[in-house]
Amino acid sequence: MADKRLYQVLGSCLLGGLAGILYGLFVRKTGLGIPCMFHLLTGLKCPGCGVTRMAVALLQLDFAGAFEANPAVLVLSPVLLAVFIKSAKTYIRTGRWTMGAMENTAVWLGTAVLVLYGIVRNVLPLL
Repeated sequence: MADKRLYQVLGSCLLGGLAGILYGLFVRKTGLGIPCMFHLLTGLKCPGCGVTRMAVALLQLDFAGAFEANPAVLVLSPVLLAVFIKSAKTYIRTGRWTMGAMENTAVWLGTAVLVLYGIVRNVLPLL
């Protein structure tokens, strides 16, 4: 049973990664991407604005460009990846997607960082 869950996780990661790479290549070639509805409606940048540009820059191994596009998400990415890997290991072993106290804390702190980053990136240019 654990083997089946392992293959499910690996297949989902492969499919998601492939979709992300194809989308990044599409954006790079055409310049067309999914618009941010928050930005369209308010004129403000959400905490995720720039993630597509960040991902395209990472595909080109342009770490400075990725940082410029969205530094908060770039810095939080390794932490969120570690939380996902730990949760996936638990799922493969037990069949339940659960997080421990440390993973929950990391997710909540990451959420707080993104909310603060969203506020600061919109208020700072006004000062």
